[in-house]
Amino acid sequence: MASHHPIPASVPPTPVTVIGLGAMGRALAKALLKAGHPTTVWNRSPGKADELVALGATAATTAEEAVRAGELIIVCVVDYDASQAILDPLADVLKGRVLVNLTSDLPARARQAAHWAEERSIAYLDGAVMVPTHMVGSADALLFYSGSRESFDRFEPVLKALGEKTEFVGGDPGFAAGYDLSLLDFFYGSISGLIHGFALAKAEGIKAVDIAPYLHSITAILPAMIEGSASEIDTGSYPGTEANLAMMAASVDHIRHASQARGLDVSLLESIKSVADRAIERGHGADDWASTYEAVIKPE
Repeated sequence: MASHHPIPASVPPTPVTVIGLGAMGRALAKALLKAGHPTTVWNRSPGKADELVALGATAATTAEEAVRAGELIIVCVVDYDASQAILDPLADVLKGRVLVNLTSDLPARARQAAHWAEERSIAYLDGAVMVPTHMVGSADALLFYSGSRESFDRFEPVLKALGEKTEFVGGDPGFAAGYDLSLLDFFYGSISGLIHGFALAKAEGIKAVDIAPYLHSITAILPAMIEGSASEIDTGSYPGTEANLAMMAASVDHIRHASQARGLDVSLLESIKSVADRAIERGHGADDWASTYEAVIKPE
C-alpha cells in the first residue's frame, strides 16, 4: 500500500485547483488534500467531486470559478483536445497563475499547448505521471515536468505532494511527454515479450509459474544493459565484445521458428528480426544489439 506523507512545516498550504476528475485527477486531488493544500476541484460532468468534498475539497460550479480559487492550476483530462476546450475560454483568468497540464498526449501537443499559453502570458508546465493512481502521493511516485523552470522552482514543494520523485527534465515543454512515451515504449515492449515468452513455454508444456522464477536472471542483467546501451547510442559506438548482433539475430530466428511450429503469433518476433536484419545489412553484424538503433531511426 502506498505511503503518504504530511506536508512539511516549511511548505505553506497553497490553494490548488484540479480540473478533471477521472481516476487520475481524483488521485491527484486526494494527494493534495492529504498534504494539507486547500484544493478546489471541477469536472465537466457532475457527481465525481462528492468523495473529494467529503475529504475537504471545494467543488466549483464552473471552470472559471475553479481557476479563480487556485494559484496552481492542474489539468488532467483525456487528451489535449479536451484540455484546450476547457482552457481556451479561461485565458484571461489564467494570467498570473501557473498552469500544469498533466494530460497524457504527444510531445508535439504539449509544445502546442505551451505556445498557446506563452501567447497569452500564462506560465506553463507540462507534466507526466509515471505511476498508477494508487501510488500518487507516495514516496515512490515519479512525475516528470518540463517547460517553465521558474514556475517549477516556485511550486516544487507543492508538486512533491503528488510524488516525492518529482523531476524537472528541461525547458522544452515537450520533454515530459517524451520521457513518458520513451519509458512506456520500453514497458510495453517488455511486457509483450514477457507474455510471448509465457505463451511459448505453455506451448511446450511448461507452466508459466514454473518458468517465472528463472526470468529474474534476465531482468537482473537489464540495469547494466540499459546504462551501457544508452552510452553506446549517445556516442554512436557499439562494440560487440560480449555478444554480437548476428549471433543474437540467429537466436531470435530460433524463437520465431519454435513459435511458428506451435501456431503462436510471431508478428512481434518478425518485427524484431526485421530491424536486426536491416542493421546487419548496414554492417553492424559484429556490433552490440544497441546498433539496431541505427535501423530504428532510419527504417528505409
